[in-house]
Amino acid sequence: MSITVRLGDRLVGEGSPVFVIAELSANHGGNLDRTLDLVSIAAARGADAVKIQTYTPDTMTIDSDDARFVVGPGNPWSGRRLHDLYAEAAMPWDWYPALAERAHRDGILLFSTPFDRTAVDYLVDCGASVLKIASFELTDLPLIRYAAATELPLVMSTGMASDVEIEEAVAAARASGDGGVALLRCNSAYPSPVEQMDLASIPDMRVRWGVPVGLSDHTLDDTAAVVSVALGACIVEKHFTRDRSDGGPDSSFSLEPDELGQLVTSIRSAEASLGNVRYGPSDSDRGSLRFRRSVYVVADVAAGEEFTYDNVGTRRPLGVLEPRHLDAIIGRRAVRALRAGHALDWVDLA
Repeated sequence: MSITVRLGDRLVGEGSPVFVIAELSANHGGNLDRTLDLVSIAAARGADAVKIQTYTPDTMTIDSDDARFVVGPGNPWSGRRLHDLYAEAAMPWDWYPALAERAHRDGILLFSTPFDRTAVDYLVDCGASVLKIASFELTDLPLIRYAAATELPLVMSTGMASDVEIEEAVAAARASGDGGVALLRCNSAYPSPVEQMDLASIPDMRVRWGVPVGLSDHTLDDTAAVVSVALGACIVEKHFTRDRSDGGPDSSFSLEPDELGQLVTSIRSAEASLGNVRYGPSDSDRGSLRFRRSVYVVADVAAGEEFTYDNVGTRRPLGVLEPRHLDAIIGRRAVRALRAGHALDWVDLA
């Protein structure tokens, strides 16, 4: 049985096209019209879904100046208070209906990441058909159980998570609802170094947990995304913005519209190149069979003369006898005189 999950009206998993998610995150810039445009742009560039986030700064962190609530070094947001950062990045909840309507109009799925129970409740009330669990919340088993109890499918990112933590999250979701689960391989550095993506985990994750597996990609180009498709990823999520110069917490590692379009094109090419298990010529290279080698007379041979490696050999293009017959021909004699360039046939042999 194939491993699939239903995301909106799409069955995603083995045998289905890769499901491409444009992650808006904080790139809304506090402007609804701009965000509506981003939904339309993502649809026009070939994405299958747009994902947003549903939280408030107070449901994400505590309004405190204590050092533990300030982002440390080695991070795009170093020195920022967490509460201030989340206040800037949070999208107004009441935008969801308008964004969902635009997504429906443009033929693209809208869904969101809830970060607490109130967000789950709100999204369900708005008619959401999918919920996302962020990497940082993968260990929040109470949240996972609550989200899974809605019977909506959960797409769960696994950045930083050990195999034990992933096992606990999947078990919590399965024990609480039947909506289905998909996992996303993820490196939760922003941006992520490509040499630490460990995409070889993708097929192992699919076998271990028996769920569709994709990639939430924070690298700066589309190499990891394309490679993930070759390894069986059926979902690819990438941050998306109108213009990196617009600024914002996530802009530096987000794709611009043309880059999103190129990502989709690259993914479609990658999945098309995988094809099916096949041996023998394809429709496109069948015509090249005529350039295979055959056994030819390479020097004039008199009637009754013995065939040797000096007067017969394998050459292009395709003739009559395949090269595998050459050794059986050597030592036999010609029934008639043959000119160089003659495609040898069994009737030519005594």
